[in-house]
Amino acid sequence: MTKEEIRLGIEKALDEIRPFLESDGGNISLIEVLEDKHVKVRLEGACVGCSVNQMTLKAGVETTIKKYVPQIETVENVA
Repeated sequence: MTKEEIRLGIEKALDEIRPFLESDGGNISLIEVLEDKHVKVRLEGACVGCSVNQMTLKAGVETTIKKYVPQIETVENVA
């Protein structure tokens, strides 16, 4: 995949997840992709102080991103 295809795949994954986060008062933004395999995102709104945001990040966000872009190895939330 090209860098553009990777970025588009990640954005598609975030668009799939976003309605669930928004229903709880949160959101998510793509910050950067490093070496075509490490993704940095920013959880926003209610997600920032949520006690289960790490579970959401791993179970929801990371899994969905890997569905669209299987080569992704890590997804990290940055403040």
